[in-house]
Amino acid sequence: MFKTLTELPGAPGNEYLVRDYMRQEMEPLVDDIIQDGLGSIFGVRKSEEADAPTIMVAGHMDEVGFMVTGITDNGMIRFQTLGGWWSQVLLAQRVQIITDEGPVIGVIGSIPPHLLSDEVRNKPMDIKNMLIDVGADDKADVMDNMGIRPGQQILPICPFTPMKNPKKIMAKAWDNRYGCGLALELLKEVKDDKLPNHLYSGANVMEEVGLRGAQTAANMIKPDIFFALDASPANDASGDKNQFGQLGEGFLLRIYDRTMVTHRGLREYILDTAETNNIPYQYFISPGGTDAGQVHVSNEGVPSAVIGLCSRYIHTHASIIHTDDYAAAKEMIVKLVRSLDRTTVETIKQNV
Repeated sequence: MFKTLTELPGAPGNEYLVRDYMRQEMEPLVDDIIQDGLGSIFGVRKSEEADAPTIMVAGHMDEVGFMVTGITDNGMIRFQTLGGWWSQVLLAQRVQIITDEGPVIGVIGSIPPHLLSDEVRNKPMDIKNMLIDVGADDKADVMDNMGIRPGQQILPICPFTPMKNPKKIMAKAWDNRYGCGLALELLKEVKDDKLPNHLYSGANVMEEVGLRGAQTAANMIKPDIFFALDASPANDASGDKNQFGQLGEGFLLRIYDRTMVTHRGLREYILDTAETNNIPYQYFISPGGTDAGQVHVSNEGVPSAVIGLCSRYIHTHASIIHTDDYAAAKEMIVKLVRSLDRTTVETIKQNV
């Protein structure tokens, strides 16, 4: 499942192939499938209980990528970033431009040091000055023979790669095909349960460009409680155990980021559930944000939290996760969904 999910292309606004796969996987597991006008998709499990609360669980289908914005006369591709990229991770990296006829492979051009002045060599290149080389002779070759047009999505290339350490896996787009996969696995785990809540589990669009799909999906579902499933930056590559985001130390309980202070009642309920069931977790404070930042201020206010996992090198071509962290996140979200009845939800809401 994760090999398929991480290798699918899905830049913001172009999540259609990821959505098609999620719909296919959801169909045998749910009572209904709903989709909002921007393309966010959710599998629905309805409770038999009359006063059941509504629980929304979402990853996001989009990954950081690029968009074709122009073609030079000599056949180079101009592009726009979609999501947060650091210029120093781009030069000489392979990319794929998704056309109607299939992917066209290219490379972000990097001028050899022999041809650079000292001034240029000693400072980072601005992304706006980078070009993609697809091996074309000229503009006509790009457009007529390769089918490349402005507006098409461009993605990194990184095959799904189990590493020598069997608990670590490298791939593109762990941010956030992790959340897409876990939303599907949640539906599989509770397929035969009589749930105490109405469960909407799926994924939003366009998180990386401003949490846009989360807003429209929350307006559609009107949840009582929301859980974002998202990957966050690990900061342990130096070996410093005091840094946030340690691979293999459990799921991430995000308590603060620039978009949300986690609801006190929901935070305490998650902590109690994790400790009661001996599920490993680590606190996390992030400079970024997640879909929870949008959902928690939707409608009349929705207690929200992030059930996360840390991933080394997110927002680059290749990132790495630890399977123990995924197992902890999976156990956590399954136990939460199975336990959230109306009384519990109202108690959480009152604990602010």
